[in-house]
Amino acid sequence: MRKKKDEKDRSRQGVTRRGFLQLMGASAVTSAAAHGTAADRPADVLEPAETTRVVLRIDGRRHRVLVEPRWSLLFVLREKLGLTGTKVGCERGECGACTVLVDGQPRYACLTLAMEAEGKEITTIEGLMKGEELGPVQQAFLEHDAFQCGYCTPGQIMAVEGLLRNNPDPSADEIRKGVSGNLCRCGTYEHIFKAARRAAELRKAKGGA
Repeated sequence: MRKKKDEKDRSRQGVTRRGFLQLMGASAVTSAAAHGTAADRPADVLEPAETTRVVLRIDGRRHRVLVEPRWSLLFVLREKLGLTGTKVGCERGECGACTVLVDGQPRYACLTLAMEAEGKEITTIEGLMKGEELGPVQQAFLEHDAFQCGYCTPGQIMAVEGLLRNNPDPSADEIRKGVSGNLCRCGTYEHIFKAARRAAELRKAKGGA
């Protein structure tokens, strides 16, 4: 009688600790059988170490490169293609030192995957020159001494280049907005603004080139 009474009391209290663990174990087995193990399922994403061949069009030239899916455009430009004009800064989209143009629009190369850039026109600071001749924005930066340490300068130039391609005659406020994503720790912003105005004049004199 005592045993039956204990069983009756436990049934009123609900599932025991042992019963709960047994129930969870059975559920896990059922779930694994239904979905299969990780090895059984097809891979949905590439492993980090796997490489994929991409074709990048950079400064008017086609480059066939083997890249890992996690590699940034910045890494590929510098470490795989030797285009070191694009600088490594914060690597989190805050300083703008790595700015390049993607289909004519300024983009942070550190936040752009190399695979993402396939099929697009990429322009680096090396691509603004014609042989040994500086591009209008580069020339304007030189004329107005729009740099001190010079580390941020490639990104600043690319930001201005992108601005002028989309707006050949920007106002002072538009210039400030156009370079607002690029930081200069030396504080040469007034010179940068003047260089941007001068670059607009030079581009106009060359027929908008």
